[in-house]
Amino acid sequence: MIGLSQVYALGGLMFGAFAWLSLRDRTNRNRIGNAGFWGLLAISFIFGSRLGDLANGVLVIALILLGGTGRMGRGAPSTTSAEQRAARAASCGNLLFLPALTIPAVAIGGTLLLGIPLRGVHWVDPNQVTIVSLALGTLIALGVAMAELRPPLLASLEEGRRLADTIGWAAILPQLLAALGAVFAFSGVGTAVGALATSWLPLDHPFAAVAAYCIGMALFTAVMGNAFAAFPVMTAAVGVPLIIRKFGGDPAIVGALGMLAGFCGTLTTPMAANFNIVPAVLLELPGNAVIRVQIPTAIPLLACNLLLMYLLAFRF
Repeated sequence: MIGLSQVYALGGLMFGAFAWLSLRDRTNRNRIGNAGFWGLLAISFIFGSRLGDLANGVLVIALILLGGTGRMGRGAPSTTSAEQRAARAASCGNLLFLPALTIPAVAIGGTLLLGIPLRGVHWVDPNQVTIVSLALGTLIALGVAMAELRPPLLASLEEGRRLADTIGWAAILPQLLAALGAVFAFSGVGTAVGALATSWLPLDHPFAAVAAYCIGMALFTAVMGNAFAAFPVMTAAVGVPLIIRKFGGDPAIVGALGMLAGFCGTLTTPMAANFNIVPAVLLELPGNAVIRVQIPTAIPLLACNLLLMYLLAFRF
């Protein structure tokens, strides 16, 4: 059965290729650091479930040391010239967007179809069908792009490595913050926050509980840098015990809109480095320019998510 382990293995192979290409890149004076970082990440993706807690912990510490001590840099991979890319783009016209559109099309179609058993057998894990479909869509889109543009064989990997090197250690920040959220939930932070919320806030009405949940998601996300880290904490504290169990809210609607409320916090925090700091650095923008522009959008968007949850979660 195809499931999450195969998707992780695919990602690990990609990071392994980045490590190999980095090691061969003489234009990057920090090529050893890059190769080590992407190589360790590849090991984590492919063998992480078999390494054990101690080995995984050591691996994470090594990743942090490589990323946090300036051991990574940017090379200059040779793929195609700007003139060649412009000529191929002009020859393709609007078909240039075909690979990008292939990914969501396959992801949606796969989500609807791959979960259906064939002759009583599930070929794809029903719990991971969306992620498997997304990975399949990426592979098909890569094939479409290669057939359409006919770049050098390693161009896609080299360009992927260039983008990964540009983002650097921040590329794995969402994964680390999501893990932090799981640790917080396992250690009982959600229960403690829930006790504080019920003690100090008037949560006897569904709207008050929804407001506490959505605003809490945004605030926790701003502190932790990622809605995936805030979600298990606030859902265990307010979402499940109050909105779902006490007031009968729909779990799917509460979870979806709760995540969207958390993403409003993402727009306001430098902790979300891969969203708010890296783009500013790449575009050579000053300081918190991205965050300052996003805050006027984040606040009304949070209010809309709050109202939508209150209006929809208790109506089905």
